[in-house]
Amino acid sequence: MARWLFVCVAVLGALSVQAADWPQWRGPERNDVSKETGLLKAWPKEGPKLLWTFENAGMGFAGPAIVGDRLYTMGGRDAKEFILALDAKTGKELWATEMGKVFVNGWGDGPRGTPTVDGDTIFALGGSGDLLCLNAADGKKRWHINLVADLGGDIPDWGYTESPLVDGDRLVVSPGGAKGTLVALDKNTGKELWRSKGLTDGAAYASIIVAEVGGVRQYVQMTASGVAAVRADTGKFLWNSDLARNDTAICPTPIFDAGHVYVSSGYGAGCGLVKLTAANDKVTAEKVYGNKVMTNHHGGVLLLGGHLYGYSDNKGWTCQEFKTGQSVWAERNKLGKGSLTCADGMLYLYSEGDGTCALVEATPMGWKETGRFRIPRETKLDRKAGQIWTHPVIANGRLYLRDQDLIFCFDVKGVK
Repeated sequence: MARWLFVCVAVLGALSVQAADWPQWRGPERNDVSKETGLLKAWPKEGPKLLWTFENAGMGFAGPAIVGDRLYTMGGRDAKEFILALDAKTGKELWATEMGKVFVNGWGDGPRGTPTVDGDTIFALGGSGDLLCLNAADGKKRWHINLVADLGGDIPDWGYTESPLVDGDRLVVSPGGAKGTLVALDKNTGKELWRSKGLTDGAAYASIIVAEVGGVRQYVQMTASGVAAVRADTGKFLWNSDLARNDTAICPTPIFDAGHVYVSSGYGAGCGLVKLTAANDKVTAEKVYGNKVMTNHHGGVLLLGGHLYGYSDNKGWTCQEFKTGQSVWAERNKLGKGSLTCADGMLYLYSEGDGTCALVEATPMGWKETGRFRIPRETKLDRKAGQIWTHPVIANGRLYLRDQDLIFCFDVKGVK
């Protein structure tokens, strides 16, 4: 009987891992590629069916994290930032927990990151550095610290934008500054475990990823000086590179694949690839290439089938070969600048200018569009100089698009 129960638990665990949830920024593996299948390969003229609209998400650019029938996001209401829980089936608000004061900026107010769901726990980082641990069920706070007041961090000009990383019992974020760029906390208590040693760059706007080479587990992050990595167990500095560095804002999250790290940023910086080699418990990063084929501002880049996809400033939507950095194709006339995600071999491209979403095949054979539509309406809140900057998300057969206080949920599976 005990053995049978063990097998059942193992199977249920495997099923939960395979579920098409989106528990954090850029999905389960932080690569912006969903493993979900069976989605629509083309849309009718009017676009996929709108299932519901939530109208009180507040100010900000925070993305959604979806696990099961729950959606978690953040928004600014009445000069405060909140983390919100919605019923993913209906769009009904379930709870709202205050995080701290709202971040105010000329390019748009409110939080910028995406909550991270870890079992029955939510972790969220607000624009002003408020880092919270909450119960997923009811939003009750377990602990709360501020990256500036409690950790001596140095808030970047456009606010803290990253999404917290959970790795085992560690919660890792980037306060930035002289005390160390990265910090690892005990996820259960918020107690500091280590601060990055030998890495004191200012915080940028990307999110940390995990990479493992030659048995060395490391955290890779964009900083104000480029890209760098520290040991996951101690925070000791391993390597850095000035590829994709610019002096304004470095936003896109790095990509790790087959012992290589790819980075990109805007403001004329471009992109690049480094090869990681581990020897004698040390890791070196060798430049493979650096060019301006992909000059990605903040809409993100993803890797699928050996090719990178994203929007490149002054070139348009671009397909680039991962190993060589060569341009495969670019399309600047079909859809304006924006963000993207990928599911079932299709790219979901979301224009920042007018809220148009296009469905395009992820292929090196060129732009192959199979549908598009515009969000039903745009926000009436003041975006200031900002635009529609929340990235699209696919989870459990649904497409989620946000414009400030408005969250739209569409059926992209088409199952009756």
